[in-house]
Amino acid sequence: MNEPCDKALDPREWLRRARSNLERAAVRTPHSCLEDLCFDAQQAAEKALKGVLVARGISFPYIHNLARLVKLLRDAQEAVPESVRQAKRLTAFAVTSRYPGIAKEVTDEQHREALAIAEAVVKWAEESIPGKGGRPA
Repeated sequence: MNEPCDKALDPREWLRRARSNLERAAVRTPHSCLEDLCFDAQQAAEKALKGVLVARGISFPYIHNLARLVKLLRDAQEAVPESVRQAKRLTAFAVTSRYPGIAKEVTDEQHREALAIAEAVVKWAEESIPGKGGRPA
């Protein structure tokens, strides 16, 4: 596997990418597939969690399992609120929902819930990473 570049070691870069995915997850157009929007919500939460891990100097595998990422934080004595622990519910959107016919269609309610969870995770990560809520100076 390639060595991470400097950007991979910058928690603010992880948050920048998380915010990008979160914005895409929230924009629903007439031809949007809810499955794709939920994938972006999952990616937003994943990148936000990884940003906090980077900020804390905690090594992590490049996985999509959000419960495992939250466990790494909790194992390191990080206080992870229940709203952030709910990110585990987004893991299902990481792979199978992206491809036709593998998973059930995503409902409007599932999309709203995925977006709310991702928003909570990104907000927590921004508050957890020093330096203007994780935003670059």
